[in-house]
Amino acid sequence: MPNIPTLIHLRDEDDVAIAGADLGAGAETRVGGGAVVLRADVPRGHKVAVHDIAAGSAVRRYGQVIGFAGRDIAAGEHIHLHNLEYREFERAYEFAVDAQPEQLLPADQRATFQGYVRSDGKVGTRNYLGVLTSVNCSATAAKLIAQQMRFSGVLDDFPNVDGVVALTHGTGCGMAPDGEGIDVLRRVMRGYLTHPNFAGFLVLGLGCEDNQIVKLTEDVELRSGLPVVTATIQELGGTTKTVRAGVGRLTELLPEADKVERTAVPASELVLGTNCGGSDSYSGITANPALGAAVDRLVAHGGTGIVGETPEIYGTEHMLARRAASREVGEKLLDKIAWWQDYTAKNGGSMDNNPSPGNKAGGLTTILEKSLGAVAKGGTTTLRDVVDYAAPVTSKGFVFMDTPGYDPVSVTGIVAGGANVVCFTTGRGSAFGCSPVPSLKLATNTPLYEHMSEDMDINAGSIIDGGTTVEELGEQIFDHVLRVASGEHTKSEDLGYGEEEFVPWHIGTVM
Repeated sequence: MPNIPTLIHLRDEDDVAIAGADLGAGAETRVGGGAVVLRADVPRGHKVAVHDIAAGSAVRRYGQVIGFAGRDIAAGEHIHLHNLEYREFERAYEFAVDAQPEQLLPADQRATFQGYVRSDGKVGTRNYLGVLTSVNCSATAAKLIAQQMRFSGVLDDFPNVDGVVALTHGTGCGMAPDGEGIDVLRRVMRGYLTHPNFAGFLVLGLGCEDNQIVKLTEDVELRSGLPVVTATIQELGGTTKTVRAGVGRLTELLPEADKVERTAVPASELVLGTNCGGSDSYSGITANPALGAAVDRLVAHGGTGIVGETPEIYGTEHMLARRAASREVGEKLLDKIAWWQDYTAKNGGSMDNNPSPGNKAGGLTTILEKSLGAVAKGGTTTLRDVVDYAAPVTSKGFVFMDTPGYDPVSVTGIVAGGANVVCFTTGRGSAFGCSPVPSLKLATNTPLYEHMSEDMDINAGSIIDGGTTVEELGEQIFDHVLRVASGEHTKSEDLGYGEEEFVPWHIGTVM
């Protein structure tokens, strides 16, 4: 039977402990050598006060501030939305004081995987053909082309081609022809056009849209040997003719795409994107720190790990600034935080609007608490760079990308930046994939893993159950990432997830 602790008290200085199971009022538990009697029922994953807390006092978890007591709180009380408040507080910004040189493993000890080496030196983990739409108006035709390619049986004769991905979206017109909005959209599309998981593309438009194909593809340094054919529905004479022509053009690309074969390459060619969705109170105890341990291992092998979701690291930016490689890198992060503060204020919101109803039902209370768990995905190494949404990630090591917290938008940007594997942690049960990149799903707790076993690849709940440690699970995640990068399928791939999760960040006015 699992050895699940009744209360999980992470640090001696913490004012709260986390319920390891549903606990009833009157239950007596041991915390830090003392006894705590519960004054109310406490759901699994929620917080319990381990001592009396005066009104207005800071409340700590992970040794950091997660909020402030809205009233006097007695030892044994359930701490949640009714008595814990979000408030701003002063944070000391010290740049690069914890930055360390990367501790790379000797070359003969570094791992390898079986990947597709492209002509520009980038390495793919999958080998797809893509149908990339310039505008929503061509989305249906693109999906029909991809469906016919899959169901016609033509792909059966080309075993080295993983399939055809239709990358459709809801924008591309009704927007300013220049400026931030269309720049971001084109940056995403260019990131996919240059992604090593693709062997060729059909770029499909309507013909009269703001996001003209010629503008999308100009000044893009495509790798040699990558076939990119373009077409518009208006030029081809309607939907039926477009689908017929699209299927024909992609079919012509298959023989060349099938010639590529996997070869052994160093793990330094891995770019691991990380994301969390449907988080709960266990996310920061199990899956996120274990994923962070895997990122640390990848960095030691010379690879790259990306963390995004800027609104979900709010309140921890001072901790990341300490790990920044330089003051410049740290200030880039703070500039992103300032942009988000202004953005939410203009829209009548607050940074604390981020925790969703599901997050709160899972025991999280404030954005400060959520962020402390989310940032753990980045491990412990030096923050090497901070990049714009969907910008190419060129640095090795731990990198931060400015993305929204909304999962499909965030991962779309991370993949556009070059991630060739994604790890996605969830405590409530997110269903997610991100074609053309394989996505591993990490459950934060065993009940979720067992309840949604067809969606979950790894059970991080084993940390709470006593079956493994954070470091041990980090090693297992790293090994699993290598296998997936070499071709092993993930659950989300087998279920067909990935196309609908292509969601570029829409910024700007819809006209």
